[in-house]
Amino acid sequence: MTQGVLYVVATPIGNLEDISLRATRQLSEVSLILAEDTRHTQILLHHLNIRTPLSALHDHNEAGQVPFILQKLRSGEDLALVSDAGTPLISDPGYRLVKAVLEAGIRVSPVPGACAMVAAVSVAGVASDRFAFEGFLPAKTTARRTRLAQLRRETRTLIFYEAPHRILETLQDMREMMGDRELTVCRELTKTFETVRKGVLSDILLWVEQDSQQQRGEMVLVLAGADEDLVEDQEENLRVLYVLLEELPLRQAVDLAVRLTGCRKKWLYDAALARGKRDD
Repeated sequence: MTQGVLYVVATPIGNLEDISLRATRQLSEVSLILAEDTRHTQILLHHLNIRTPLSALHDHNEAGQVPFILQKLRSGEDLALVSDAGTPLISDPGYRLVKAVLEAGIRVSPVPGACAMVAAVSVAGVASDRFAFEGFLPAKTTARRTRLAQLRRETRTLIFYEAPHRILETLQDMREMMGDRELTVCRELTKTFETVRKGVLSDILLWVEQDSQQQRGEMVLVLAGADEDLVEDQEENLRVLYVLLEELPLRQAVDLAVRLTGCRKKWLYDAALARGKRDD
């Protein structure tokens, strides 16, 4: 018996007209659509006049659904995997399923289309030959700042997703940990209130603080990478800090590193935490 195929289908991130002809056909031809939120996907299917049955597949039930899905694929049924918006598995559920299907020797086929990350890079006006997708930063302040400290020396363009209720805190932490570098905020891409704003972090932060409308909706942040010359200087400053950390308690090492390098104390302190050093 011929096995089925799992199609990983990209859907619109806002504007329903962005659905591709192939995605429309594939969603209508499979026997079952695996959706992150069936209610959300049903709106799209209704718009497309597609009556394919839906089954929920999300973070909380993915592991339990895998045997059932594998059985259907082995029996010859074609299935489609979709997320609420954009390309599945890009900060969305589905990784465990796709991994299990591939390991079972069953074909997985992409049906490409909209992706908020790619859409944002295309309009951000930044170097896009090399970039790193970071997805969502940690929700808790300490963990978020630690991760930003780890990324401070990254020279590639950095792309983040962020929730509206955390946007101000994230912008504040970025300015503190990454310096006042260039940032493009892409909000509600392809939707009615689409906004793309480019500037240095301090200006973007002030704009978002003063306009509460910019604190709503889906957001992609495209942050310029670190200047290579600055990175070289930071490498030397960190080398000094790390040597001191091997011999001294954290606070004493940081205080001495400030005197030796002229760096801001907060930056050195966070760098020490990011290395795994804790207060003695």
